[in-house]
Amino acid sequence: MISPWDRWHSTRCCLCCHVRTGTVILGVWYMLINAVVLLILVTALGDPDQYHLTSAELANDLDDMDDANMCIASAISLLMILISGMATYGAYKQHAAWIIPFFCYQVFDCALNTLVAVSIVVYPNTIQDYLQQLPENFPYKEDIMAMSNVCLVFIVLLFIGCILTFKAYLIACVWNCYRYVRARSTTEVLIYVTTNDTTVLLPPYDDTMSIPSKNAPPPYGAPYIA
Repeated sequence: MISPWDRWHSTRCCLCCHVRTGTVILGVWYMLINAVVLLILVTALGDPDQYHLTSAELANDLDDMDDANMCIASAISLLMILISGMATYGAYKQHAAWIIPFFCYQVFDCALNTLVAVSIVVYPNTIQDYLQQLPENFPYKEDIMAMSNVCLVFIVLLFIGCILTFKAYLIACVWNCYRYVRARSTTEVLIYVTTNDTTVLLPPYDDTMSIPSKNAPPPYGAPYIA
């Protein structure tokens, strides 16, 4: 008997690659994005005049972000690089515990986006307030503000729903990678259903050979006793 939870387990993810490969690619992608953000923040702290903005509205918003906030943002980016690197190393070297921090971050990020969607449903006027705070030269600002509030809420919720669906799929990929790596480190026989075939995951060869046999063979040259 296979539990319903195991029926959703798969060792394949997007582009038909293995979940380990997908987790490694995802970890490297997060490391690159956060490395670029960290480089921009560190450069802005060292030379603020280099990133001076001509727009008065955006310049005032940038002035409000003091050095302390930029240091906090840099620390968060550095922490994200560490967590992504741990997930990449854990998936590559098959260490399940190293994948857990990245998985927890994914769940937390998806929960925050869900709260944003709920807040838009509860307080739909926040969209109009946000649009009014945009700069005057923002593209299509007048056309967007001319739309009805219901239409704006529907478009925003549809966009957030697509993002949440994609994030949930990535969470499932990382979780399947964690289960696969953890199963590889055990000596149990686990059965996973992928598509229409059944894949049997056997224990590692070294662990099997290290188990002593129950009955030792008779010594060579011993007389046969009927």
